[in-house]
Amino acid sequence: MKYSRWIDLAFYVGFGVDAAYTAVFNEFYGFRVWGNFAVFGYAFAALHTAIFIALKRPASRWVPVGFVVTLSVLVPMFVLVAKRMTGRDWGSPASSMTAQPEVWAIERAGNLLLHTGSPYVDLHTLTRPVVVDDFTPYGPAMALLGLPSAVFGRSVVTDARVVALVVSVAVLAVAVRIAKPDLAVRPVQFVLLTTYVTLPAATAGNDLPVVALLILSAVLATRDRPEWAGLVLALAASMKLTALPAAAVVAVAIWALKGRLGRFLVAFAAGGVVFTGLSAAVNFDAFIDNVIKFPANAAEVRSPAGSPLPGHLLEQTGPLGHAAVLVLMALAAVGMVWWLLARPPRTTAEILQRVAIGLGLAMLLMPATRWGYLIYPVTLLGAALQTWRPAFLKTRVLT
Repeated sequence: MKYSRWIDLAFYVGFGVDAAYTAVFNEFYGFRVWGNFAVFGYAFAALHTAIFIALKRPASRWVPVGFVVTLSVLVPMFVLVAKRMTGRDWGSPASSMTAQPEVWAIERAGNLLLHTGSPYVDLHTLTRPVVVDDFTPYGPAMALLGLPSAVFGRSVVTDARVVALVVSVAVLAVAVRIAKPDLAVRPVQFVLLTTYVTLPAATAGNDLPVVALLILSAVLATRDRPEWAGLVLALAASMKLTALPAAAVVAVAIWALKGRLGRFLVAFAAGGVVFTGLSAAVNFDAFIDNVIKFPANAAEVRSPAGSPLPGHLLEQTGPLGHAAVLVLMALAAVGMVWWLLARPPRTTAEILQRVAIGLGLAMLLMPATRWGYLIYPVTLLGAALQTWRPAFLKTRVLT
């Protein structure tokens, strides 16, 4: 593509500016540390690209990818993890937090799962007022990322964000192994190199495995492996309910491809029982409080999620705004269902596209939301880019 390098340059400069802004203005210590390293990763990537544009000479577009992965993910992650081992944990003031609350919450959930069978704090047994830190707004399977810390103790390699990154890379490797794509730089940039990925990878990491599992489930669904697609989606949904709408998209795709929909549904249901049901049953009230009520702002403590996206801004205007949000979400849901049934997805790319757009609309319209949740639409759309070979994105015949 004639302008590929110019697009690369704009990509690295744009996200480099984002990293620089974070390094200077963000209140969280971990975010600022990430920004100070990440800005160099994006800067070196942009410089490498600009030099070879100016020289009009060919050069590998994978070299800048290496700069960003190294300096915007790996280095800041391990600097923050190492500092955390010295005692600068999440409980510190925001100006010195080496990990986002997600890391601590996941590790606490892993410890509770190991010792009680439920990853949630029983709020009804507390002898003090409930605070936001008592909640773990994830499904039971997210606690699996905290088990290494619970079993082997806290260390550089058992930090939940390190475990999350390793798991995510492994899941994506399986997807690539099955799909055998001819990887291109552009989708890799949007799957791995945006600040929606590099920042949470270094500071939190909890959304990365969910995104990776969604990509893998789409690959499996179009490769006539409905049972595995169902199990993978059940695991993703058991980590975060955010992944649940993807099950409907994959089910419609398998139906449209005349695949074995029954096997997918049975596997998804069985996976839900194993990954969610068994643990939730140990303390069902705690499960409802943490996973359902808290994210929906129906608990006694409201979720702190409140980035200025349309749904949140409307919600803040009062009862009419709240009603408008509900109407818009209902219209978006109806529109997505109509689109799915009128033009059912039949390829991996189409599955990922539908899931990305559906989740993107949800992120924009939810009353309690964060900028970081946009990792889902951005990354999934990146994976769906039509730059990977047809065997991955255009297969319509089940094999």
